Amino acid sequence: MNNITFGTDGWRAVIGDDFTYESVRKVAAAAAEVFAQECDGEVADNRLMIGYDMRFEAGSFAAVVAEVLAEAGFEVLLSDQYIPTPGLCYCIAHDDKAIGGLMLTASHNPSPWLGIKVRMADGGASPSGFTNRIEEVLEKSPAKDCPSANTPLGRVRENGFAHSGCRGSLPPSQDSFPVKKVDLVERYLEGLRGSLALFAPSVAPEPQSLKVVIDPMYGAAQKYLAQIMREQGVEVVEIHSEPNPSFGGLHPEPIPPWTDDAAKAVAENKAAAAFITDGDGDRIGAIDENGIFVGPHKIIALLTQHLVEDLGRAGRIIKTFALSNTIDRLGTRLKVPVNVRPIGFKWVYEEMLKGDVLVGGEESGGIGIPDHVRERDGLLMSLLLLQMMRMRNKTLGELVKDLEDTVGTLHYLRRDLKLDPKKADYFRTELVHSSPAEMAGRSVRAIDRMDGMKLQFDNDEWLLLRGSGTEPLIRIYAEANTPEQLNAYLDAGSAYVQGESA
Repeated sequence: MNNITFGTDGWRAVIGDDFTYESVRKVAAAAAEVFAQECDGEVADNRLMIGYDMRFEAGSFAAVVAEVLAEAGFEVLLSDQYIPTPGLCYCIAHDDKAIGGLMLTASHNPSPWLGIKVRMADGGASPSGFTNRIEEVLEKSPAKDCPSANTPLGRVRENGFAHSGCRGSLPPSQDSFPVKKVDLVERYLEGLRGSLALFAPSVAPEPQSLKVVIDPMYGAAQKYLAQIMREQGVEVVEIHSEPNPSFGGLHPEPIPPWTDDAAKAVAENKAAAAFITDGDGDRIGAIDENGIFVGPHKIIALLTQHLVEDLGRAGRIIKTFALSNTIDRLGTRLKVPVNVRPIGFKWVYEEMLKGDVLVGGEESGGIGIPDHVRERDGLLMSLLLLQMMRMRNKTLGELVKDLEDTVGTLHYLRRDLKLDPKKADYFRTELVHSSPAEMAGRSVRAIDRMDGMKLQFDNDEWLLLRGSGTEPLIRIYAEANTPEQLNAYLDAGSAYVQGESA
């Protein structure tokens, strides 16, 4: 079990390989010990909340976690149905007794993966210090056997948790199973409605007849985002909205090519836009009315414009290391400070704790507004983007054109490389510390090693090489003023990582 480590957001592993009932019990027990330390051992009056997404057996694993935490003396609330990660986070943050929670999800990872995200009392991602303490407990703790079918957990499995996405029913006796199964989803949906009211414009936009596509990618936002949008008077076409633990062969990350079905649905339905969320609903991508992908770099810029120019809000923008320089350009124009942190929303969360944050985001589509909850929320971001379209009476494509007319056009792309272990280790231990003078025919102006190796060029162009914190991959990120130079950076970076060039 010594290979259990927490990456940029939680621990993730392949189901049946490293992600087993034994390892899950061990992680839950270690998390319980660290939460107990936070309470000085007085756990009886403290509450932990447990949620899970639509992945294979996620509900069963969630029941394992709930039982372990209850055995440790905590009051445990277990969601009675699948819930997006931001939904669990919102419920934790708005519950006076809750000191944190655990979410069973692997977010945007492929279908064989599952994981555990740890959340704090304000709903935010656990800081590195907290998860480091969990890892320390794991190093010295013996494993526990998986409970048998005649335990309270076994009865829960028989009552509907055998497959993620099932609601199930309460165990026969609450005395024999001290975990309460509750409807956390409705609490969250009420929270979304409340946040929309909080971000309401001073002058409500005229009602418009809009049709949009919703693509939850078979994930935990299915049904829920469509429901709220319909309440807003929008005609909704929802795709990929049924339980499918294999995600229908999709990689549940809202980036091309996995967004192609949403683009087709926009064309077939003559829709104004598509809003796409990932496996656990905390990330967002979009498709405009012409079928063109609108990525998180442009979305966070548009939302910043909306918050500042349309809703009169203020504060800092927090962007992670691989997010577009479009944000910096916009920050300068709006006179809004922009702060850069390493990759992973936990770093954005740490800035949110300091206060004065308007919005924070990462290159993978996770965007959060602390006035709602100190966490990413793909559902709320979709709703605010829709609100911006209505307030400005413009299509999504028109909003993007206005943005590019204001700050210019930068082209961004990421490549993922799966290297053999020796090459990957060489990159992580040696190559990442190298100092190339040029790349793709351009002189390197500076190198930033905040997270990986980021080569800075003139005119806001850059190339970032880094190991993934959640998957066994080396990621190559680049941004350039032309598509041709963008591809040149990606090709050169890929070759460099694989030792094919100097």
